[in-house]
Amino acid sequence: MSTKTAGSSSVKKLDVKKISILAMFTALGYLCLFIFRFKVSFLTLEFKDVFITLSGFVYGPLAAAGVALAETLLELVTLSDTGFWGALMNFAGSAAFAVTASLIYKFNKSYKGAVIGLIASVFCMTAVMLLMNIIVTPIYMKTDVNTVVKMIPKLLLPFNLVKSMLNASIAFIIYKPLSQAFKAAGLIPKGEGSFTVTRRSVIGLLIALAVIVGSIVMIFTFFDGSRFEIVKQ
Repeated sequence: MSTKTAGSSSVKKLDVKKISILAMFTALGYLCLFIFRFKVSFLTLEFKDVFITLSGFVYGPLAAAGVALAETLLELVTLSDTGFWGALMNFAGSAAFAVTASLIYKFNKSYKGAVIGLIASVFCMTAVMLLMNIIVTPIYMKTDVNTVVKMIPKLLLPFNLVKSMLNASIAFIIYKPLSQAFKAAGLIPKGEGSFTVTRRSVIGLLIALAVIVGSIVMIFTFFDGSRFEIVKQ
């Protein structure tokens, strides 16, 4: 077998594995829609962005965008009751979150890079979703822009902040252990060093847990309880 043929076979094998892993991340994100999916007014709180972001941490921002698109289309044809406009909002939010985090992490594959990427993703997703709400929500709800703008301080801003902070915190907690397990199984490429428990990682874990608890408390106290409901499948 020539070197060229062997190289081509190796690339094809790698591509098949990559596609399989990205499909697995897509499936895990989709599964989240059945396990953790809640309604706050006309908005939906779920955690699929965790796995979209993890796919970007492993394979880069383009992979994150691809998984975000696959998730959006899968949700559109199976679970969504908001049609095209809801799908557009879903993709914009997921892509803004996951691509931002994975792009920063791509150029700084370290603990610090992951933290900066996830923090940036919170602000980027919140900003993008507020902009999309102003543009799309009036069309979807058949209302005027001023009505939507009045929703920003009491609903849209706190909701998107809570949603993005929850996704960022969960992604931060599970990324390293999950990636190390995948590396040990030979499912993803070996990159940076092995995961080790340090004082810094413990502090980061405690902060992430605190953010999760605080966000959950905010969900049940800040938002009107009558508008909070589990989505029935």
